[in-house]
Amino acid sequence: MPAITFDRFPTSPLALRTNDPADHARRRAFSCQMAQTATTARDHLADLLATATSTEERIAALTAVHTSVTDWRHQAAVHATGRVGRGLAHNPARFRTPIAAAGTNYDRLGPVGRLRDGSTWHPTTRTYRGGTDTPASRAMAHYGLAAQRRFAREAPAADILQNRVTLPDGRTIPGNRLLRGHAARQAAAALTARITARGLDPAHVETGGHLLYTATPDPADATLLRAEALRILAGPGLTPQLFLTARYVLFQAPVMKKGSDAVTRVFTVAVADLLLGTDAPALPADIDLRCYVLGQQAATRP
Repeated sequence: MPAITFDRFPTSPLALRTNDPADHARRRAFSCQMAQTATTARDHLADLLATATSTEERIAALTAVHTSVTDWRHQAAVHATGRVGRGLAHNPARFRTPIAAAGTNYDRLGPVGRLRDGSTWHPTTRTYRGGTDTPASRAMAHYGLAAQRRFAREAPAADILQNRVTLPDGRTIPGNRLLRGHAARQAAAALTARITARGLDPAHVETGGHLLYTATPDPADATLLRAEALRILAGPGLTPQLFLTARYVLFQAPVMKKGSDAVTRVFTVAVADLLLGTDAPALPADIDLRCYVLGQQAATRP
């Protein structure tokens, strides 16, 4: 089979945290690494599936390939020169630290000042101020508004909006949560306490302003979601729509504290290339935010 090409991996807007074309070019170069890894993963999966004689053996093959892609992401972090943008110091160990062992991931949505090019820290408000918008800041602002619209429609009086993931057989499993108000302030306090417990300085962690977070699922639910996603991919008669459901479910259940979005991108492109060929759905650049914020129906629309 021909190699998977870099254009299958549009750069996430969250990686574009400046307005410098040279920096954008460096960030987009990661797509070449992802394409090479996806090609290797696809070929590895093809070899494993060639001898699989049951659904359970197909699931085992998919699990092995997913693990290999996770290992690649950790090694890529080990050899990286630093993190993207501003924040805590780059720590490759976070790319092999399970969320289940280290606690819920909280990712901020809405206006995020540190994602603006040239913004400066304002200690009184605990926010970054000024600067100019970047693709990353615009994406976060856009999805912050989308999250607020979901609250208005689905949970107008609540501070927690629980995503429910519907499987092809009709069962539902709790997925990620959107947090605002008191729940978001609790998340911000938990983040600050965790950073301090790790011996790091939370002084410039942006926990002020209008707080809005996405939070990963309960570990037991996340484990079940991943298992169900692999079962969908391993089953007979995989269609593009079933694939979109499985991809959504995988994004709902990241594994590691860092790097799971790239792992899911690479893994799902490799699987789709092998099992769906030219019918493989495209990978949106903002696929992670779509899956975290928009809800299943919108996130799985072809």
